[in-house]
Amino acid sequence: MIRKFVGAVAAALAVMAGLWLMIAPFALGTQPEDADWTNATQSEFFTGLGVAVVGVVGAIAFVAAIHEELVVRGLVVPKPRREPEPEPEPVPAAPAGPQATSAELATLLAPLVEALREDLNTRTGGGEHRQNGKASLVGVEDNR
Repeated sequence: MIRKFVGAVAAALAVMAGLWLMIAPFALGTQPEDADWTNATQSEFFTGLGVAVVGVVGAIAFVAAIHEELVVRGLVVPKPRREPEPEPEPVPAAPAGPQATSAELATLLAPLVEALREDLNTRTGGGEHRQNGKASLVGVEDNR
C-alpha cells in the first residue's frame, strides 16, 4: 500500500515537473516575446508535455490501484452498478365490456360538439376581454 501511495505522489510530482518544463521558457524569459519559438523552447515544451502526460497516466494508474486495494481490504464499499431496467411488458388488451370504442365515443360526443358550435355561432363578441361567458373566445381573437 505504501509503495502505491509513493508511486501516486511521484506521478503527481512528474505532472508538476512536466508543467514547469512547459512554462519555464516563457516564465524565465528565455523565449523572446512576439517571436517564433526557439529550438530550446520547443525542446523544453514538448519534453515537458511528454513528462506531464506520462505523469497523468501514472497518477491515474496508481490511484486506481490504491482504490482496488482499499476495496479488497473492505475499507471502501464500491457502488453497485446499475443494470439496465428491463422493458415493461405490454399490457394485454382488456376484453370488450364496459369500455367504449372510438366509434362509440364519437357518436356520444357528436351532440356535445354540435351544441358547442351552435353556442359559439349565436353569441356575438363584444369588448376586448371575455367576462363571465358574455363574449365568445372566437370573437375576442378576431378583434385583436
